[in-house]
Amino acid sequence: MNFDIKDKKLADKGRLRVEWAAQSMPVLRSIEKRFIAEKPLAGLRMAACLHVTTETAVLAQTLKSGGADLRICASNPLSTQDDVAAFLAVCEGIPVFAVKGEDRDTYYRHIHSALEHAPQVTMDDGADLVSVLHSERRELLGNLVGGTEETTTGVIRLRSMAEKGVLQYPIVAVNDADTKHLFDNRYGTGQSTVDGIIRATNRILAGANFVVSGYGWCGRGVAMRASGMGAKVIVTEINPLRALEAVMDGYQVMSMEKAAPIGDFFCTLTGDIHVLRKEHFEMMKDGSIVCNSGHFNVEIDLEALRELSSSVRTIRDFVEEYALNNGRRVYLLGEGRLINLAAAEGHPSSVMDMSFANQALSSEYIAKNHASLKKQVYRVPMEIDREIARLKLESMGIRIDSLTPEQDTYLNSWEMGT
Repeated sequence: MNFDIKDKKLADKGRLRVEWAAQSMPVLRSIEKRFIAEKPLAGLRMAACLHVTTETAVLAQTLKSGGADLRICASNPLSTQDDVAAFLAVCEGIPVFAVKGEDRDTYYRHIHSALEHAPQVTMDDGADLVSVLHSERRELLGNLVGGTEETTTGVIRLRSMAEKGVLQYPIVAVNDADTKHLFDNRYGTGQSTVDGIIRATNRILAGANFVVSGYGWCGRGVAMRASGMGAKVIVTEINPLRALEAVMDGYQVMSMEKAAPIGDFFCTLTGDIHVLRKEHFEMMKDGSIVCNSGHFNVEIDLEALRELSSSVRTIRDFVEEYALNNGRRVYLLGEGRLINLAAAEGHPSSVMDMSFANQALSSEYIAKNHASLKKQVYRVPMEIDREIARLKLESMGIRIDSLTPEQDTYLNSWEMGT
C-alpha cells in the first residue's frame, strides 16, 4: 500500500490513543453502526486533507465502514500525530500521507499523493486540496461530484471561488453547521489553544495582558478561556458589531497599535494575512509571546519578524526566540502555525464528535444528492444539524421538552392573538 508516514512502529500506540478518543465520540460511533449496515458511501473515492489526529482517525474509520475508498493527507505541516498516521496506514489500511514537521514541498507533495486515485468527493480543512485541484490538477475535476469544508478560513476561500465563478463542483460548508462552529470553534478552539500555549511556554496567564485578535467564534472561545485562567483579555477587531459584543462581554477593545506595547500574549484568530506585522513587533515589550490559532501562519508577518531580528534560536520545543535589533525579544510559538495542534493535541474528542458527524453525514448527503447540486457552497441541511444535536443530547442522557399540540397551534397561527 502506498503511504508516507514517520514510523510504522508507532501504530500500536496510535491504536490505543484512537480507542481513547472514540470513547468520547458516541455520535460518530452511532453513525458508523448505521454505515456498516447500509454502506451509503460504497465505492466512493474520497480524498481528505485534514489534521491527522485521533479524532480524524475515528472519522476515517466511519467513512471506511460506509464503503468509502479513502486517502488522507495533512492540512497543516505541524498538526499530524505520527502515531495516528501509522495506525491508519498499518492497521486500517488507509493510505496516509502525513509527517509532523514536514516542509512545504513535502506538504504539497502529500496533497498530490492524496489525489492520485482521482477522488469523487473531497474533504478539506482550509481549502488547500480544492485549491490544488483547481490550479494544478484540473484534469481531475471531471471526477468530482462534491466536497466538504471543515473550517472558517476554507469556507471564506470557497465562497470567494464560487462568487467569481471558478468553483467547479459543489461544496458543503460543514463549518457553518450550528453543531460545528458553536461548539468546535468556541469551546474546542478556546480550550485547546490555551492548552497549547501553556504546554509550549509553561507561563502563567493569571494577571497577564492577553491580546485576542479577531472576535469570531474561535476568538470568543479563546477570550473566554484566557479570562477564566485569570488573564486580562484585550480584543482587537475590524468589525464594529463584534467589537461592540466584546465590549459588552466585559473585555477591553482597542486597536492593535494600542495593544502591541502592553500585551504579554498575542493570539491571532482572524483568517487574514499580516494581522501582526512590523510596526507591532517594534512596539512589543521584551518577552512578548506571539502565536496563531487561525489556521494558516500568514496571520503573523514572519518575514518582517525575521528582518527585524539579529538572531533566532529555538529556546524550547515549539518556542523560537527572535532577538530584535532594538534589544527586545519576541517569542514565536509553533512557527506561527496552529498552536493548539502544534504544541497540544487539538480539540477535545467530545466536540469533534459533532464536527465529524457533520462530515460523515454531509458526505452521505453528497453521495445521494450530488446530481441536483450546483457549483456553489451549501450549508449543512438543517435536518442533519438537528439530528446531530439530538444524538449528542441522547448520548449525554439528556431529554428535552417537545411542543404540545396546543403550543404548536399557537406558534403557527395568527388568529389566537394575545
